[in-house]
Amino acid sequence: MKKWFFVSAFIALVSSGCKKDEGCKSVAPTTIASASESAYLQNYLTTNNITASQKNGMFYVISSQGTDASPNLCSTISVDYVGKLINGTSDGAQFDASQPNNPFVSSLNNLISGWQLVLPLVKAGGTVTLYIPPSLGYGSQASGPIPANSYLKFLITVKSVN
Repeated sequence: MKKWFFVSAFIALVSSGCKKDEGCKSVAPTTIASASESAYLQNYLTTNNITASQKNGMFYVISSQGTDASPNLCSTISVDYVGKLINGTSDGAQFDASQPNNPFVSSLNNLISGWQLVLPLVKAGGTVTLYIPPSLGYGSQASGPIPANSYLKFLITVKSVN
C-alpha cells in the first residue's frame, strides 16, 4: 500500500510538471533603492510637505483608492499619467504624459519597477503619485528625454485593468 502511494504521488508530481503552463510568469521586482536614493527622495518630500508611504526605497501617495479591480504584473492596464523629473527639492520638466482622451495601455510587467511595485496597490479608478529613484526607474541609462540617474515623479490615474 505504501509503495502504491509513493508511486502515485510521484506520477502526480511528474505529470503536474508536464502540463502546459499557460499564463504570465512575471515576478515582482526585488530591487531596493539605496539609502542615498531614498534619502534624496525623503528630502524632496520633506521640503514639499508631502507625507508618503514607502516601498523598496521609493515613495507613493494614494490619493484615491479606486473601487474596481487591482492590477497584477500580468494585467494590461489603461492609465492617464504625467511624468516629471525631480530636480533637487522641486519638480523639474515634464518629460511625458498620456494624451487627453487617449489613455496609455500596457502590460504592467513591461513597465519600470517603480510602477510594478505600487500600481497593484491601487484599484481601477484610483489615483497615485509615485516618487521613483533611479534604481527603480531607468537607472544609469538615458531614455529619450529622461537623463541617466533621474529621480521621477508620476501622477497616475488607473482607468481600467484587464
